[in-house]
Amino acid sequence: MSQIKKLQPPLTDSAVRSLKAGDEVSISGIIYTARDMAHKRLCRLIDAGADLPFELEGAIIYFVGPTPARPGRVIGAAGPTTSSRMDAFSPKLIAKGLKAMIGKGYRGDGVRDALKKYGAVHLSTIGGAAALLSRHIISAEVIAYEDLETEAIRKLQVVDFPAVVTYDSYGNTVYK
Repeated sequence: MSQIKKLQPPLTDSAVRSLKAGDEVSISGIIYTARDMAHKRLCRLIDAGADLPFELEGAIIYFVGPTPARPGRVIGAAGPTTSSRMDAFSPKLIAKGLKAMIGKGYRGDGVRDALKKYGAVHLSTIGGAAALLSRHIISAEVIAYEDLETEAIRKLQVVDFPAVVTYDSYGNTVYK
């Protein structure tokens, strides 16, 4: 059985390069949420040379649109979104310093090439376990694009958030 690797964002190049496809990881610290429309807006800001709502260097973005929080909870169910929906945007964000993304499913050639070129990884977490995953989130704050409602960018503080390296920075994957 492999040992679970502990990650704490912002991620360093050496931390990312130490990860191999198939490694189990546990994330504690600040991560950000963003889905399709938020990615599109972030890329527009990059194209315009404008400031982003959070620092991309070393960041982790979780592809999630959480449900509203129940009483006594900081967030609702928070399961991963299909990663390929962000393929058109991810290479630009990786080039600007994004070090990891969390989602589910396959990534396209452009993303895989960017992971290798810039030293980043793609992580996957369990689809269908959204309520369980939300228990690893101890704070959630909308920081941008509130008009996108559930797809707004959120700053999450997570503790022992579980994931698996599905694409590493060397071009390896767990998918055949």
